[in-house]
Order: sequence, then structure tokens, then C-alpha cells
Amino acid sequence: MKTTKLLSLIFIGLLTQQTFAQTKPRPLTEEDFYEIKTLPIPDNIKLEIGGVAPMPDGRLGVCTRRGEVWVIENPYQLNGTSPSYKLFASGLHEALGLAYRDGAFYCTQRGELTKLIDTDADGKADVYESVANWDLSGNYHEYSYGPVFDKAGDMYLTFNVAWVGYGEGKLAKWRGWLVKIKKDGTLEPIATGLRSPAGFTVNSNGDVLYGENQGDWVGSGRITHLEKGDFAGNAGGLWWTKEPDSPLKFTTVKDVPDTGEPMFEAAKKMKSLKLPAVWFPHALMGISTADMIEDETGGKFGPFQGQYFVYDQGQSKAMRMTLEKVNGKYQGACYPFREGFQSGTLRARWGNDGSMFVGQTSRGWGATGKDLFGLQRLVWNGRMPFEMKNVSARPDGFEIEFTMPINKESAENLKSYELKSFIYKYQHQYGSPIINQEDTPLRGVIVSEDRMKVRLVLDNIRQGYIHQVMASGILNDEGQPLLHDVSYYTLNEIPTGDLAKVPLRANQPAISPVKEIKSATKKEKIGASKDIIVNSKEVAVLLKKHACLACHAEGSKVIGPAYTDIAKRNYTNEQILALVYEPKPENWPEYATAMAPMSHVPKADVLKIAAWINSLDKKSKADLNKIENRD
Repeated sequence: MKTTKLLSLIFIGLLTQQTFAQTKPRPLTEEDFYEIKTLPIPDNIKLEIGGVAPMPDGRLGVCTRRGEVWVIENPYQLNGTSPSYKLFASGLHEALGLAYRDGAFYCTQRGELTKLIDTDADGKADVYESVANWDLSGNYHEYSYGPVFDKAGDMYLTFNVAWVGYGEGKLAKWRGWLVKIKKDGTLEPIATGLRSPAGFTVNSNGDVLYGENQGDWVGSGRITHLEKGDFAGNAGGLWWTKEPDSPLKFTTVKDVPDTGEPMFEAAKKMKSLKLPAVWFPHALMGISTADMIEDETGGKFGPFQGQYFVYDQGQSKAMRMTLEKVNGKYQGACYPFREGFQSGTLRARWGNDGSMFVGQTSRGWGATGKDLFGLQRLVWNGRMPFEMKNVSARPDGFEIEFTMPINKESAENLKSYELKSFIYKYQHQYGSPIINQEDTPLRGVIVSEDRMKVRLVLDNIRQGYIHQVMASGILNDEGQPLLHDVSYYTLNEIPTGDLAKVPLRANQPAISPVKEIKSATKKEKIGASKDIIVNSKEVAVLLKKHACLACHAEGSKVIGPAYTDIAKRNYTNEQILALVYEPKPENWPEYATAMAPMSHVPKADVLKIAAWINSLDKKSKADLNKIENRD
């Protein structure tokens, strides 16, 4: 009897455990909220998209790097039917921008803004009208982007600098500039200091925001608000400030503080130098900033009305950006949003239904998306994601707003947060390592009554620096963690206002968990690297933590070489460490994108990763020996 009762209790216990396991919520992913829908492309069309232009009647225009403009019928694939493609124009020179207005397409070629008109309504352009043109030198890096219309009907264009050693703009006039094309076709120079401005927008306030790629004078990707007379940092376009219609006084590269100090410090010496509104930390967020688009869908795309979606061509993904004005200047934060596009995400435009068309290309430009080109649509399914909706600055820290109520206990725990600040060098060399990284001690938190906001009170906020705000311990009422738990806030200005009063809790230290982790790392004794025991699971965590997987994969080429290919070079662990801290692009000439210095990654972590990389070659040789012995 007792035995039967005991067995019954055991069975009930096992059943309860099984039921709990079945009902425990699974971790949610990006695709649970935003679906990527792929438009099929006929095999005979090489749709290397440079521009996207939705039309009022539901059709979609796209231009290509091969100089074509296509009009796509049924791009929304209604009733399950496939879209159809019709060639509208051809013979253009590397078209990298397209807009549709008043019945005509406006396309930006290498050296011309062209209006394409279909006068006889046969679906093909029969008038190619030159609206404006500009000089070219023939340098491959002289890309031209746009147009983007403003409210007055004028158009903006941006021009790459040439690639000659470090970028130079003097080969062709107005290279490295933002220009306005007026209705009469005249070109008005607005601002310079641009290097590779592939994406820009005129926002709902009429302000121009442009995205920049890492390179010479550019330590990492960034978004900058451009006004007339601004200098955004790259010296290549300064050659043309001597022109009578330049809005900048005559300035040369010799006037630029090339000291390697942070850009915030350099701007104190050069008043025209415009600081980025938001930095996109290299590899941590993206590697090749492309298009940006403001959410004006009225809620059709989720809870992010008025915010921005910024695409990264190299990492084939979308990021999110929030902006605020402090002391009259733009600043704000960036956040991960959606990965997994099929090719390099270069262009994005809103469809008529509030979904987003994403035009893609990667030929010659490395991308994590495996296809050479693609056209996809990003659609919100109506389900609310649990996200940091917005991070804003306070006089003594930051306030995080969430998309749904948070669990108060998790939010009040200081160990739920990880905070630090860092910045990049401002220098003529290509890119920059992270410099001046410091932990940011957390003094306390204040949770709002509606549990939609948390105020973080810090001991050390630094003007001119990027602040990582990570909230990996925050849960919602269902016990789910944040879909994305990290943001990066660029603090150009510290707002005024009252300081928060937060009592210290006896059971919680007034110190950021980051400092505890760093202290432990310093105490850890790392012996000779040959003695490091390779733990694949631990290395997988490190690869994700330090954003290594953004550019590398174990067995296939991404932006950089596969780890298995690196292993074949027979570098020692110490040599890999040295190359991580000071990359040598000449070692890998077949890769177009140079690796950024990653000297902020702890030595112990790099050596563990290096040991794992070298173990891959040993494993490959062992597998080969097995095959040979079997044969």
C-alpha cells in the first residue's frame, strides 16, 4: 500500500515537472514579431539594387548598379501571386538612388541626376532629361547617392570622396559634399566632411541626417545632422572650400586636428567640426552604415513611431535609432533590430501598407547575406515585442522606456544592468580601436509607478562619449527577457535638471557589475597560451560577446576570412592576439573591408579564441588522416 502511494507521488511529481517544462515560455526571436518576405526575381534579371521608389498605385520602382530601372507589378504578392518585372529604363551609369514624384522617376547616376519620363504611357521611359550634372575623375570610389526630396520640392544628393590612399575629394569638384539641387537645376553646396554617405534622409522636421561608414577620419559608423556650413569630419572634401559658393571659409586638411584624440576634443579646436548625433559602434552594431528611414507609418510598423531604422550593408541587417535634442543639438541611441536579410541591405522605403521594402546588393561589397542581390519586405505581424523603446539622457544618467510593463523586482536589482563608456580616435588613419573605455558605476535605479520606465542614476557620465546601456536582467510580467538587451547612447550634451535622490540598498553594491567582472579578470592568471584548454561552448559565448561573428564564421567567408582559413596560416596564439589588436589588411588582400583594431577585447579572451582557432586546423588534419587511413 505504502509502495503504491509512493509510486503515485513520484508519478505526479514527474508529470508536474513535464507539464512545467512544456508550459515554460520559449525565448522569443526577431522573426516572432517581424517577418522577412522575399520577392522572387526572374533568373535573367540581375537586380543589384541601388535605389527603391514605391509608386502611389502600388507598383515599385527599383534602379540597379548595372544602370537599369525596373517597375515591379504586385510587389506585395497579393492573393499569393508572384510579382512581374518590366524594364523601364537602361543605359544609366551605376544608379545608386531613385525617387518618384509627379509621374516621373528621378535617378542618380555617377555624374548626373536624370529625370525619366514615360510620355506615351507604354511603360518605358522615352525621355531621359538631365536635371543636373557634376564632374567625375574616373576613380571607382566616386559614388553618388540620392535624390531625397525636401518639403519645398528641392532635392539633396551626397557624393563619395575618391579613394587615393586616404580619401581625397580634389580629383572632382564637390566630392565629399552634401549638395542641394534646386528646381531650376542649379547645384548649391551645403556641407562637407563626408566620406561614404550611402544613406541619408530629410526627416519630418526638415533636417538632413546622413550615415557614414568607417574609414579614414571615421573611427566607426555614425549618423550626423548636417546644416549649411558644417564639416562632418572627413578632410577629403575640404579642397573645395576655396570655391566662392562654398558655405565654409577656406579650410585645408592642415587645419584639422589630426592628433588621435576623441572627436569631442578635436571639435573644441575646430569649431566647424560637427559631432555625430549617434555613433554605431563598429562590429558591435554594424560595419557599413547604409540607408535610414523615419517611421511615419502611424503605428503600422509597431511601437516605434517617430524613430528611425538604419540599415547596415555589410551585416545585412536593420538597426533602430532614437533621437532627442539637448541644448539644441541632436543626440540619441542605437539598438539592434532585425538580422537575416539575404544580401547587403543598401536601400529601404516604406510601402503603401506600412511594411518596408529593402533593396539589397553585395557584389564587390562584402555582406553576411549570401546572395549577390535581393529584394525583400519587412512586415510587422501586430505582436508587441518587449524592447527598450527609448533611452534618453538625464543630468545624472539615463532613463529607459520600455514597450510593456516590466517586472519591478528585476528592474530594481542593480545586477540587471551592465554599463560602460568608450569612444574612438579622430585621426586620418582608417578606422580606430575603442579607446578610453571605463566602467560606469550604477548608484541606484528608480522604477516608474506604471513600470514602463527605469531611471538609472550613475556616478560617472562622460560628455562626448558613447555609453553602453545593457539591461540583460530585466523581465516582463510573463518572465520574458528583452528581445534586445543593449543600446548605445551618444552623450554630446548633458541635460540640465534636478538630480535624482536614490538611497543605497544594504544588499546591493553601488557599483556596476562590469567592474566586478573586470576585477575578476585581472586576478585571473593566464599561463602560457599553449596550456589553454579549448572549451568550444565558452568560445562560442566569447565570439558572440565581442561581435566576432559579425565578420567571421567557422567554415565560410563572411566579411572576413573563415576561422578554418585563419587556422591554416599557422599563426601562434600570440600572433593572432597581435593581429586582433593591430590588424594587417595586407595579409588578406582579397578582402575589401579592413578589420578594425579590437584592442579593447581582454587579452585572456583573445587567447582563448586563438587557441580554439588553431584547434580547427588540428581537427581538420585529424579528419583527413582518418579518411586516408580508411582508404
